[in-house]
Amino acid sequence: MSRQSRERGKRKSGKTRKGNRWLRGALAQAAWAASHTKGTYLSALFRRISTRRGAKRAIVAVGHSILISAFYMWKNRHPYEEGGDAHLDKIKPEKTANRLLKRLAKFGYVVTLTQAPIQQTQ
Repeated sequence: MSRQSRERGKRKSGKTRKGNRWLRGALAQAAWAASHTKGTYLSALFRRISTRRGAKRAIVAVGHSILISAFYMWKNRHPYEEGGDAHLDKIKPEKTANRLLKRLAKFGYVVTLTQAPIQQTQ
């Protein structure tokens, strides 16, 4: 077992399943358009994945996210609600803090964290 597979878990296939080629093309175009928007969940998702995996794999992932969102909107008869570009950071703030700490460490900074007091909204 290689060191990389031990650290990150299982390595799954990167191939996509066969499906409707027209739907796949439409999702890819929608994903490219969504990746160029500012301040949206889909553009943030594209940026996160493309830094690690590359732009084309990120487009497939964003297209998949669009498809899943469309399915649940259709199933639940509920309109789309934009989470914003900070949506992923709000879900797991500890993970975001660790990622940013590692990034600062690459630049040679040593940072110690202290929890800020929670502000109550009225």
